[in-house]
Amino acid sequence: MTISYNKSVAYFLLLIAFLGLINCEKQKVKDKAQLIVDSCIVAHGGENYNHLKFSFDFRDKKYFVEKNEEQFKYQRIGKDSVRNEIIDVFTNEGLERTISGKKVQLADSMATKYKNSINSVVYFVLLPNPLNDNAVNKTYVSETTIGGKKYDKIKVTFNPENGGKDHEDVYIYWINQKTKFMDYFAYSYKVDGGGIRFRERIKSQTINGIQIQDYINYAPIDSSYSLENLDKAYIDGKLQEFSRIENLNLKAN
Repeated sequence: MTISYNKSVAYFLLLIAFLGLINCEKQKVKDKAQLIVDSCIVAHGGENYNHLKFSFDFRDKKYFVEKNEEQFKYQRIGKDSVRNEIIDVFTNEGLERTISGKKVQLADSMATKYKNSINSVVYFVLLPNPLNDNAVNKTYVSETTIGGKKYDKIKVTFNPENGGKDHEDVYIYWINQKTKFMDYFAYSYKVDGGGIRFRERIKSQTINGIQIQDYINYAPIDSSYSLENLDKAYIDGKLQEFSRIENLNLKAN
């Protein structure tokens, strides 16, 4: 009876030690991912992200971005089908819309839709800085080589709380080990039937001390490639250009 009891205690202690080792390794992976992302953010602008004021054109709309620590003001100007000017102003307090200079009362659902739309554009412009948002989970995946350059591969997921309407999306970032720049990233999305995309940096501009990037947006030719190995699809020439993400007329305000 005593021997059996001692064996049970030994097995229990062994299990605790094993689980502790697993948790320790998981923490090391998280810590490594965090250090790499931190160095990437520094390379792209670091503390300059805290105080911003610039504008750019994206597709058929003009955007103005202002940030002062936690306070932000994002403004989008466009026109409707009959050429009325529409101005959306999104701040910490919410969103206001004016059409031809007249304030419009919006239903909560529509205000949320416009906020998400504006935030999505600004989010990608300010990458990699948003990768340190509270809802972000970062994991180190592996080291890989693209075009003779070595990259650290980081996986990003989001908590449902504060993760936004697209919190189920998953991202992979390839961060250049030498320059610390984010040269590529890929993502899976659920809206409009879902899918995966791969982006390649094609141009960088510096404004207010931060680096803003333009991309070629690729889609896989076939479904044999997963999100995690879209870098292999890129290397194998198995991606086709889907669109271009270009931020034009970038100016400090």
